[in-house]
Parts: sequence; C-alpha cells; structure tokens
Amino acid sequence: MTTMNGPAEGDTGTGRYLVLLQEDSAAAGLRTMERVAGLRVASTADVSSVGAADALRGANGLLLHELGVAVVRAEPDQADFLTRAVGEGGPLALVERERIVHAYTAPSTESGEGQGEALADPAQASLTWGLQAIGAADSTATGAGIRVAVLDTGFTPDHPDFADRDVEVRSFVDGEDATDGHGHGTHCIGTACGPREPAQGPGYGVAHQAEIYAGKVLSNSGTGTDGDILSGIAWAVNSGCAVVSLSLGAPTRPGEPHSRTFETAARRAMQRNTLIIAAAGNESDRMGGVVAPVSHPANCPSIMAVGAIDAAKEVANFSCGTVDPNGAVDIMGPGVNIHSSWIMPEQYNTISGTSMATPHVAGVAALIAEQHGARAWELWARLGQNGLRLPLPSTDVGAGLVQAP
Repeated sequence: MTTMNGPAEGDTGTGRYLVLLQEDSAAAGLRTMERVAGLRVASTADVSSVGAADALRGANGLLLHELGVAVVRAEPDQADFLTRAVGEGGPLALVERERIVHAYTAPSTESGEGQGEALADPAQASLTWGLQAIGAADSTATGAGIRVAVLDTGFTPDHPDFADRDVEVRSFVDGEDATDGHGHGTHCIGTACGPREPAQGPGYGVAHQAEIYAGKVLSNSGTGTDGDILSGIAWAVNSGCAVVSLSLGAPTRPGEPHSRTFETAARRAMQRNTLIIAAAGNESDRMGGVVAPVSHPANCPSIMAVGAIDAAKEVANFSCGTVDPNGAVDIMGPGVNIHSSWIMPEQYNTISGTSMATPHVAGVAALIAEQHGARAWELWARLGQNGLRLPLPSTDVGAGLVQAP
C-alpha cells in the first residue's frame, strides 16, 4: 500500500508534507504526529481563540481543522515515521509531499486572437465577448448575497472599479500582504465578480454583486504551494463561501493519480456547502497534436475542472483535456483574449488561459446559487445541466459552455 505520493522530493524543494487525517480525528491526529515524529502541530481551531502568533509559536506545522489536513515541515526521517503510522489504522490517513503550483496564463499568441471583438454582438457591445457568450446580459441574477472566494495572487485595493465594494482579503503567503503585485488575481476577481459598468471599457464581471473574498495563495511572482492553497480553501469554507475559484495548478503526467488529500478536502468542503472550481491547465499544444492531461488539483473528481474556448467556440490551443480516467474536463468557459481588471496603473488587461475561463464558471455558479439556492453537488449539477452543448468531443468540453441562469 502506497501512502506517500505526489512529486519526488527533489521536485518541490518545500520540505513540507500534507498529512490527511481520518474523519473527526483532529485531536488524536495531533497527538500521533507528536508521538511518532516529534512534530508539534498547531490547529486553526486554536488560532481563532488565542491568535495566530501564539498558536504557531514553536510549531512544526498547522492543522487546517476545517479540512482535516495538516501542513507540516518535516525531515525525511520524520516523514517516514508519519508514513509508517498511516498503516497502523490510527488517525493518520495519508502523507503526501507538497507540490509547487503556479498561476495559469497562456501566451497571447492564440489562433483565436482578436476574434472576441469581431464576433461580438453590436447590440451588446457594452459587455465583453466572454459575458456575451455565457448569456450574462439575459440573466436577472446578480450574485447578491453569495460569497465567492478567489484564491490567487491577491487583490488591488485601490482599483476604482471596486471603490464601492467590500472585499474581504487574507494573505497566506509568507512575507507578503494581500495586495496583488502580479495582476493575475485582480484579473480573475474582475471576471468572477467585477462590475458591469466599469470606469472604462465594457462590463466584464459575471456575478457583479457577489461578496468578494480575495485570498492570496500565490506570491507576487505567481507561484505558491499546496499548503497555502489548502489554507485558503479552509478560510473560504469557514467564511461560508459558496464558491471557490482556483486559477492555478501544476502539470500532471498521463496516468498520474489525483491527490487524495485534495480530493478528500474538496469532499469535506462540499459537506460544508462549498464548491471548488479549478483551471484544467494550459499545457496542451493542440495545433501540434498534443493534448495534455488535466492539471493538479483540477484533476480531483470532486473539483470542477474548467477548460477554455475562444470566441469562435473552439477549444483553445493550450487547454488541457480528458486523456485518461485520472482527470476529466467538466465544463468550459471563455478563456481567450479576456478583458478584465488589472493592477494599477494599467487598470485593465486582456490575457488568455484556463485561468480566465475558471472565474467565468465561478461567477455563473454564484448566479445559480443566488437564483436557485443551490449549493455543493446541486450547484455542480445545475452548472452542467445548464451548459451549452458544443459539437465537440466531451473529452474536450465536458458539459459544454457554461451559461448564466
């Protein structure tokens, strides 16, 4: 029985591990990690009561109580002790090496470049082609009252388009506050929850009245770790977010299994009425005959994987696909030449990627959650049932192009 999975030790360089606990075994799990490996692990359940600094003082890691996952820094021999304990039938279910992940943005040399404007309906020119493609103009839903967490490179607090919006921010990146020094996070937040009547240009936000939770899990260079992502997910779950948008990931190889830790965390989030939506990845070169498998963590069965289309409703050249049973594309969103908010002073930018498709789906999820009161698996089902079927293989497009209710 293999209990240590994920990339080889040399592939990460983080020196950290994810320890998945059995259901409802937090206290026993903390005791076991200290007993078998000498690791003192703090818990988010304690952080809320005594403060982060006190709870983490002298700790070797943190238990994300909401998800039942601990992120620990351990020497290889300590990790071996934890792995052996997994097989003893106690509270430890799995040990995985932590991965490094990155923001998913594709080069802007896509074959569909420029088609957005060419195919836009002149009667609806006040909206981006992406919002037109998903039918946002015809929906009466706004996302009001629905909390959407975008876990990315942070948020630009001085952006004029969000001056009248309350945005909850939190950084999970050591040494960096929640301010976006990259742009990717602000762009994704804009697509998911930005305005319909911005200061300049077309409206670009799907759920334009949703409550925004901006979690910084990627650094200003656009990279991050599994542990920081899971910390952001735990924060979103604890904050009552109905939707979590992840425009990030790490490449996978054909036949590589999904992370059991992320899959369990996603199922536990679902039990708390939080749906996780993630980018399928940008590693394909379809014009060159290469379709890459869905990336981590989107390849988990309980995380909705989003591929990208262009304005001609063709699959984007870079968009990953379903190449084996270990990860499937579930739905598509507009992802080529997407206009949205950006860091100052630029204020706006047009970029491509499954990262851009993902917040379109997250925004629609917020609209459906508002209109139908749907959460978790019902929300997933409604997203799929409402998708626009495309004359393309389901291995490429899943349930089709996401549509506003």
